[in-house]
Amino acid sequence: MLQIDIQTLSKTYPLYLGNGLIEKLPSIIESVKPNLSSVLIITDSAVDSYYGEAVVKAIDTKFKVAKYVVPSGEHAKSFQHYYDCQTFALEQQLDRNALVIAFGGGVVGDLAGFVAATYMRGISFIQVPTTLLAHDSAVGGKVAINHELGKNMIGAFYQPEAVVYDIDLLKTLPEREWRSGFAEVIKHAFIHDKEFYKWLQQNIQSLTDLKDEKLIYAIQNGILVKASVVKEDETEAGVRAHLNFGHTLGHAIEAECGYGKISHGEGVAIGMLFAMKVSNVLEKSQFSVDDIAKWFEKFGYKTSVPNHLSAEKLLVRMKADKKSKSSNVHMVLLEGIGKPFVQQVEDEVILKLLNEELKA
Repeated sequence: MLQIDIQTLSKTYPLYLGNGLIEKLPSIIESVKPNLSSVLIITDSAVDSYYGEAVVKAIDTKFKVAKYVVPSGEHAKSFQHYYDCQTFALEQQLDRNALVIAFGGGVVGDLAGFVAATYMRGISFIQVPTTLLAHDSAVGGKVAINHELGKNMIGAFYQPEAVVYDIDLLKTLPEREWRSGFAEVIKHAFIHDKEFYKWLQQNIQSLTDLKDEKLIYAIQNGILVKASVVKEDETEAGVRAHLNFGHTLGHAIEAECGYGKISHGEGVAIGMLFAMKVSNVLEKSQFSVDDIAKWFEKFGYKTSVPNHLSAEKLLVRMKADKKSKSSNVHMVLLEGIGKPFVQQVEDEVILKLLNEELKA
């Protein structure tokens, strides 16, 4: 079992990475949350069908446990499901010494974390990720729900007590979830680590390569990139914005398609390639985007904007992005691998490139 300490201005907490960690949950909980009164597990229907019974069994001999199951999918990050979780917590009479366990992927982590952040003005929670994507979302304390006008628009920065990443829980992931999560691994390499990017290109040629030591190495390096950025900038006042590489357009595509129709990682993959095109057009870089797109295609990613979408509507969505200011689009761009920066991009540049993709 590996331990990585996640350091932020407000808190330092452990991340545990390895196999068979569910059985170690009771001792981990005791170490990070003494005098615990009760535990609320928030999970989704898919994860619950595979592992819900096992996680309850692992901890109910030591703690009073309740479990709440939300539907699987991005639509679970809604006001209604957030309200329902709060109602259940109140019905279970959770007090301020209670602990929420976010047991699932990025959706559950965001939702359950926001429930914890706002229940009785904030109670403790632990992230127990079950997807590859959550190697990113479970670290750093960004929790939120969606609004129909934008993704993650209602939320908080609220750090967990620990992250427990049991690799065994990834065994039941469908291919689409591997693809979604791997996009965030690639993102971490693009924005921070040229050597890690080279390693990925040399060692990962298909999603089936993500197993055993290679999987652990990829996850560990992705987490280390995220941890180093969060340590420097907890609340996205500066360099943490670099973690949004590919997300300005990616989130817009997700919203325009309808949440859940295209996965987060699939949207981010298109967004990263688009951001590299913008970087080239602005003469900040000289990426061979076509070659990178061919590598992406080996994993089954779409590499251009879905042609049924509107460039004008995507631009409106991009302007609603959290990084945008005064109705101007600010994008994370790259001068090269490991050299990100944020810049305002004129509407005309974005529309021209979007329309070129839509006509291709």
